[in-house]
Amino acid sequence: MQSIIDPAADPLWESVETTVTAKGTEERQPRTEEEWKTVRHQAITLIEGANLLIMPERRVVHAGKSLEDAHVAGINKAEDIQKLIDDNPAAFESYATALRAAGEQALSAIDARDVTGLVNAGGTIDAACEQCHLHYWYPNTFRPK
Repeated sequence: MQSIIDPAADPLWESVETTVTAKGTEERQPRTEEEWKTVRHQAITLIEGANLLIMPERRVVHAGKSLEDAHVAGINKAEDIQKLIDDNPAAFESYATALRAAGEQALSAIDARDVTGLVNAGGTIDAACEQCHLHYWYPNTFRPK
């Protein structure tokens, strides 16, 4: 997650942005062929990262290692996350498949040079990530109803 998924998702989310200040409005979005190529690369990386998540015998962390965010209050321990995955691998695969589909949605928008579609795909990526995290990483955190 820290090495592939997150570094690929962040540039996708940040590729389209509107900033309003006293000086005016600044619109950021891919415009040049090189900028579209860059976000396309990130979408492909995200898709392939989702594929890696569901490889057989994939572990949450390597033996003797801990989660990078293990110090954050409310985060499950790596062994608890792994147990949840091992107890129901089909559920974890469905979360990874949803992430892959969200990445494919972004890739389609990028290939169509559809900025609105890219924004919408960013929301779908965020939802896919959050649904998985709520189930595995921080299932016991308080969520307002």
